[in-house]
Formats: sequence, C-alpha cells, structure tokens
Amino acid sequence: MGFSAALPHAVSLQLSPNYVHGELSSPFLGFPFSSNICCSEPDMSWLRSPHPSLTRSGNRFVISSKRISGLEEAMRITREKELQGPRKVNKTPPLRRGRVSPRLPVPDHIPKPPYVGSTLLPEIAKEHQIHDAEGIARMRAAGELAARVLEYAGTLVKPSVTTNEIDKAVHQMIIEAGAYPSPLGYGGFPKSVCTSVNECMCHGVPDSRQLQNGDIINIDVTVYLNGYHGDTSKTYLCGDVSDPIKRLVQVTEECLEKGIAVCKDGATYKKIGKRISEHAEKYGYGVVERFVGHGVGTVFHSEPLILHNRNESTGCMVEGETFTIEPILTMGSTDCVTWPDNWTTVTADGSLAAQFEHTILITRTGAEILTKC
Repeated sequence: MGFSAALPHAVSLQLSPNYVHGELSSPFLGFPFSSNICCSEPDMSWLRSPHPSLTRSGNRFVISSKRISGLEEAMRITREKELQGPRKVNKTPPLRRGRVSPRLPVPDHIPKPPYVGSTLLPEIAKEHQIHDAEGIARMRAAGELAARVLEYAGTLVKPSVTTNEIDKAVHQMIIEAGAYPSPLGYGGFPKSVCTSVNECMCHGVPDSRQLQNGDIINIDVTVYLNGYHGDTSKTYLCGDVSDPIKRLVQVTEECLEKGIAVCKDGATYKKIGKRISEHAEKYGYGVVERFVGHGVGTVFHSEPLILHNRNESTGCMVEGETFTIEPILTMGSTDCVTWPDNWTTVTADGSLAAQFEHTILITRTGAEILTKC
C-alpha cells in the first residue's frame, strides 16, 4: 500500500521537486550528459543535438554539447511533447463510486497493528527497518503470505465480479492464516484491500461496482503476520483488454523489475527512479510522483521513501533493510484528483493508470523479492 508524498499539487511531467518528509525542497539536478567530439569533416547532424555548440579552430571544427541537468532534460522532453500536440489517450467510461459496505470483523485472537482503533493517519517512521536473522525470516513469511493472497485475488478478476467481493475473499484468506489485513483501519481506511480500477491510481475503496469487460484493476494486498507487514500489488486484466492498455500494464511491470535490478547494498536510492523513468519515457508514459515506495517491516510505512521519478534523494541501501518499490504509470497526465472519501485517487484527465509493487530485502549483491509465492 503506497504512501502519498502529499504534494500540494501533482505535476503532469517530470519537473520533479525532491520530497523530504512530506514537504517540497529544492529541484533536483539529475544526471549530466556531455560529449566533446573533434573532426576534420564534421557530421552536421550533431547540430540537432539538444544543446550543441560549434566553433572553428584553424581548419578543424570542434563540436561540443554542454553538460545538462536532469531538470533541463525533463524540460526538453516537455517541450517536445508540447510540439507534438495532445496525445490521444485511451479512456473508459468514468469511474463512479458504488455502495461501500461496513468493514469486516477480525477475530480477537489475531494480533493487530498499533494504529487500529484510531482514525488518524500514522506518521512516517524515520528509522530505516534493518532486520536480524529472525526479522528476515518473519519478513519472508509475511511477504509469502501476501503474495499467495494476491495470487488468489487475481483469480477472481472477471466481468460482473464486484470489488467488494474481492475484498471479502481477501479478508477471509488473511484471517484464516492468522494474520491481519494491514489496510483495514489504517488512517480510517474502511476495507481490507485496495482495489484501483482503470483511471484510479491507487487506494481505491472496494464497493458494489461490477468489473466490466476491458477493465484493468490493481489489487494491493498487505498482511500483518507475527508483527511484520508484507506489502505487494499487481494490475490485472479483466476480460478482453485492448492492446494499448495491455502495453501500459506490461511496461509498468517492467519498470518495477528494472527498479529492483539496481538494488543492492551500497546502491543509491535515486537509481531506482532514474531507471524507472528511463524505461517509462521510451513508451511515452508518465511516472506518478505523488505516491512513493517506503520502508516496511514491523512498521507499515517508514523511511526510506522511494521516489519512482528522477530525483536527487540522498542515501544508500543497506544490507538487511526492507522497503517497497511500487511505480504507477499513466497513459496521460500524472495530475490527480482525490475523491471525497479521502482515499480514492484518480488521474485528472481520466487516462488509465497501472501499478505493480513488491517488498524487497537488500542483500550484499542484490535484492531478494519477498512477495513472491
């Protein structure tokens, strides 16, 4: 279950401010590019470079491009998109809220997270969650259960099934395993799972709406087992889905995989956002900045906050720590609107969004995905 960076606005392209403890800080500088080529018969195609300069030295031309920051690169991409004009965006009929049924009960003998019983949104814990051998074993157990529950929930995705029915099934499977559904009661969230359909970026509240042929739905499962949270999500296809929408879903999953691939002890957190952004931009998709990955373990949401867009976040990964990576990609604007329920967040232009998430454990040489069956 992702955490909102709570920015005062969500921008529609990657002119990214840094996110620090829920507030805006200085713009990022990004990753510079430079070249310095000398030739006696210059290839004039270099003049099409975004930032070239041409000087003459005797009988030789020297062509160079200046160092550009990530911000400048993002601005260049913005200008190119503006020149191309508005892009046709796949849309479905607008999502409408259905009837939300009462929250489901949890047996008294099942241990509950400390936030249960309060409607206040817990603060983000500042400590990174680094585990000993016992903690890692419990994280693996929680992650494996979350993965099994998500896999089962995915089998329920078909036309005419309601998201409320998915919530009931997820709830029952979690409590039968002796675990608690972490979203239930978190900051007053009324359900045991998040179900985000079509243009819903995340935090969709299960209700009486029936899934339609051609829909996509992200199911976000988090379980609290033996004092540890395991957090994962996946976007599923409902019935016959168009090829452009399938591509969005596929590329979003690839972005998650590429983000995980850069993780290991000593790697910088900012590499995750860089790699995800590079891949998403190849296909013209927006990367949502407002919602971030987070540390997870005995606490549901903690530092580090994992930005999925280009950024200059400081800090390096440490062996034994756990956190989530959960990029959201859109076919159009990354601006968003939150419904009056204070949870359901949809794209401002109605374009579709997809998300994938894993909880990972940092190792000396890479990352172990904990939320796999």
